[in-house]
Amino acid sequence: MREISLPPIIFGTSGLGNLYVALPDEAKRAIVAESIRCSPKPAVFDSAGKYGAGLALESLGRYLTQLNVKPSDVLISNKLGWLRTALKTPEPTFEPGVWRDLKYDAVQRISYEGILECYEQGNELLGAYRAELVSVHDPDEYLAAAKDEPDRAQRYRDILDAYCALNELKRHGKVKGIGVGSKDWRTIKKITDDVMLDWVMIANSLTIHSHPQELVKFMQELEKQGTLIINSAVFNGGFLTGSAYYNYRLTDPIKDKSLYHWRELFYQLCTQHKIQPADACVAFGLNAPGVKSIALSTTNAERVAQNMALTSLRIPTEFWKDMKKYGLIEASYIAAYL
Repeated sequence: MREISLPPIIFGTSGLGNLYVALPDEAKRAIVAESIRCSPKPAVFDSAGKYGAGLALESLGRYLTQLNVKPSDVLISNKLGWLRTALKTPEPTFEPGVWRDLKYDAVQRISYEGILECYEQGNELLGAYRAELVSVHDPDEYLAAAKDEPDRAQRYRDILDAYCALNELKRHGKVKGIGVGSKDWRTIKKITDDVMLDWVMIANSLTIHSHPQELVKFMQELEKQGTLIINSAVFNGGFLTGSAYYNYRLTDPIKDKSLYHWRELFYQLCTQHKIQPADACVAFGLNAPGVKSIALSTTNAERVAQNMALTSLRIPTEFWKDMKKYGLIEASYIAAYL
């Protein structure tokens, strides 16, 4: 995506799709309005057919239209691979227990034809707007569902076929950049060995709590290649800022005792150094090797401006030293990047 410049903050839209909570329409509209107001043009939104079974895309298009936002003033990323379908069960089957008050279900469609179907449906849901950044969403989950090795090999061929379709969209000028969105960075690495990507979105993987050396090395390689990195879910699905969900899994204070212990020490150090946990998470995630942007979602319009301000905050060096002292951050990472 060398011809596209991304801002430090990209607006995630999972909240518009009723992640964890069903927001009223006026709250969603206010979030979109604040995102437009606080961002340089074009404002960049990250969405996906999976977010609320298309509800996030639908909501984003509706409120942009109500706010009379010019299509040229926004850049929309749609992570493709989940197609809206009829809801035939009490709750959606694609991610039980996470989404609230949905009227549709979603099924995974990763193939040449399937990814184009997702692309067309996404644009229909957006209305007057179009996704100009596209990617394959959750290829890791698609591979993990394989019954055996031959099935896994076929599924990987499906993923490569999906990228053939996306590359055709780019060649025809329908989209500006092609990427990938995955929680498992190893799947991203496998794909980048076979497909030239403009950008990658790494979710739940490079955070102040979790930053494996192998991932850091891979990110350094991407940086050398000129592949842009968007860091997503820098709060580990909200857990690092107080949620009971870690990477979208509901935690248990007993079974996940080590997670809660880490967070307690982290909070103590934040209080001691008079900084907010979110500030430390964003600073860490944004300063990682190769990262050009972080994607932040919110269910509170007042938080949008605060999120934008996070990019200019400076965290005291003594805080990072204490994080190292108490074993909350890898010592090698501290030496190289903080």
